[in-house]
Amino acid sequence: MHVIGIDPHKLSHTATSVEPSTNTDLGSRRVPSSLEGYQQLLDWSAAWPDRVWAIENAKGLGHHFAQWLIQAGETVVDVPSTATARVRELSRGGRRKTDRIDAAAAACVAFTQADYRPVEADGDRAIIRLLDERRTDVANQHSRVVNQLHAVLRELLPGGVATNQSVEKIRRIVIAHEPVTPADVMRRTIALEIVGDLLRLRFQIDELTDRITTALEASGSTLTAIHGVGPICAARLVARIGNPARFASEAAFASYVGTAPIDVSSGDHNRHRLSRSGDRKLNAVIHIIAVSQSRHPSAPGYQYYRRKINEGKTRREAQRCLKRQITKQIWKTMQSDTKQETLSAA
Repeated sequence: MHVIGIDPHKLSHTATSVEPSTNTDLGSRRVPSSLEGYQQLLDWSAAWPDRVWAIENAKGLGHHFAQWLIQAGETVVDVPSTATARVRELSRGGRRKTDRIDAAAAACVAFTQADYRPVEADGDRAIIRLLDERRTDVANQHSRVVNQLHAVLRELLPGGVATNQSVEKIRRIVIAHEPVTPADVMRRTIALEIVGDLLRLRFQIDELTDRITTALEASGSTLTAIHGVGPICAARLVARIGNPARFASEAAFASYVGTAPIDVSSGDHNRHRLSRSGDRKLNAVIHIIAVSQSRHPSAPGYQYYRRKINEGKTRREAQRCLKRQITKQIWKTMQSDTKQETLSAA
């Protein structure tokens, strides 16, 4: 088995073939980032029929090439940039860094350290990820426009207008206002334009929410069956976690989402502290679920949360414990969904 490491860039990709047992550099090739360049690399790799492609950051600059290789029937793995940096630090030559060295480092990491994950063809998870990112962008833009409207109305009307009410009500208030100065006339015009922008953005958010719900149903995900998990939270989980099989265990998954406590015991003192590492966006989703369950007596996590409070834990400590239990439930649910998806495909 030969490993071909890829160091991807926006305008070019550099490939280095490595013999894993000896880490011998068997040759390198640099091609432009184009379909013609991809084909050149594939033709060049024919010298090693039994091969695996190890792409550094296959979710970023190497994504398009990785998907092209998968469509061509090749085996592709993703190597994190941090892992290739460690290899460069420990290799001879100090801190030298070239595209060829980076490509070789990606190949070495793939099979000497096994710090990689298999790359799959884009499917339902990719669709959900794209919709989630798009909705997040539109929602952020909506928040910015609301702030703009608040600033304009503060100058147009005494005390301004509360922007947490319906857009239609705000529109009626602005229309009913009779401006006095030419500047106020312009403020009123701009305020109505911003209201129009808000209506358009609100429609886009609702439409994207419907598309996310449809995509989740098509993917077979059952995350929404968990109390406190709506379509948006479920989409964020699916989009950012991907295939749960890439985690060796539930504990590794908890560490990834930042709900695994960190042991800081010393001597006779046994204690843990809050983890600030992991994917903070996923951690925020789990926090929302935990808050929902801790406030509703009908939720499965409510009794667990109250029991921790009665044991003497603070509310924050009890909520951290609940987040850990929710992480286990998410892990089991996604594992079950993946198995069901595999059976359906077979």
